[in-house]
Amino acid sequence: MKNIQYAFWKTLPILFSYIFLGIAFGILVQSSGYHWGWATAISLIVFTGAFQFILIGLLVNQADLGTIALTALLVNSRNLFYGIPFVRDFPKMGWKYPLMIHFMSDETFAVLMATDPPEEIDRDKVRFAIAMLNGFYWVLGSTIGGVLGNVLPFDLTGIEFSLTALFVTIFLDQWKNYPTHLPALLGLTVSIISLLVFGPSYFLLPALLITVAGLIVLQPVVEHHA
Repeated sequence: MKNIQYAFWKTLPILFSYIFLGIAFGILVQSSGYHWGWATAISLIVFTGAFQFILIGLLVNQADLGTIALTALLVNSRNLFYGIPFVRDFPKMGWKYPLMIHFMSDETFAVLMATDPPEEIDRDKVRFAIAMLNGFYWVLGSTIGGVLGNVLPFDLTGIEFSLTALFVTIFLDQWKNYPTHLPALLGLTVSIISLLVFGPSYFLLPALLITVAGLIVLQPVVEHHA
């Protein structure tokens, strides 16, 4: 119990952000014409945060499977690096290992990296509890939003702006905390140019591809200023 209590206090700030953002996602799912249960299922099975909002837009616009898969890969490619610090530890956790991979998120990674429990606390149990609690917060928020979206009496037009707000928040957080603004400026510039060239319906994939390629090319410069 003390491991769970310790993990809960570590994840308390994430509780509030995940609940409210999950509610926005659940409402978006329901207002897009899908049963509220899909909000729960997507959050539990997909669990990709920002891409879940994108996924609903892709599904509504009947995007093909290849576009969805490539977009998912590009949007979530950063997660490939999250397992590196735990490559020796997670495999030792047995049946919990796949769950630790599945429920890894930006916020969970940040908490795990910043958590140094005292000796009386089991590190592996705390790590697992942190990952599971964060996953529970997100699924709970999505479920609440899906149910509320089915019963709320007011017009939900514009709820999709929550995705824009999410990316603005991520952009500002990156701008504030990262030593160099080059990645943020690159992404912003490429997105604007791609929007003007390809239009709002087709700019996302070119923007992601060009941004990823640009970051690879500029990696030595970014690391030099990091």
